Amino acid sequence: MFTSVLMIEQPLSAADVDFVTTLHDDAMSFVVLMRPRGNEDRLLRAIDDVALGELEQAVHEADEPEGEEALRPAALALEHSLRSLREAGCEAVGQIIDNHPLDLLRSVVEQTHADEVIVLTAPHLVEEFFHRDWASRARHKVGVPVLKLYAHNDEDEEPAVGAEE
Repeated sequence: MFTSVLMIEQPLSAADVDFVTTLHDDAMSFVVLMRPRGNEDRLLRAIDDVALGELEQAVHEADEPEGEEALRPAALALEHSLRSLREAGCEAVGQIIDNHPLDLLRSVVEQTHADEVIVLTAPHLVEEFFHRDWASRARHKVGVPVLKLYAHNDEDEEPAVGAEE
């Protein structure tokens, strides 16, 4: 069975599930690591929103739940994502990432003998430009291939692929 560690920050859409579950011909197993979006730097999120032309989203970044308030929506998003992966015929377990996501990622990859890491997030232009995004930093820590994908809503036709290693 092919094992992927899947790092996410929002619930998986149907398009995302379809894409990640068809990346390989083998049976797939996922370990999903959910990072609440509110744990990110609010200013960086707002800059990303402005750069992507999502001005309305930038105005509402202060409304994004943070800390303990972000855990309940993250738990619901994780459960939705796990259920979607299982319904697609894959094995799936997961947990919420509280602190130090890359340290946890490395230990999960080692413990599960994962074949790859998939980082599935919204674009983070500032972090990506400086190679401080999860995928760029994970490539130096985990010892397995890291694939970066951009998450999409159900209305989008195809998930976009980012830099690949």
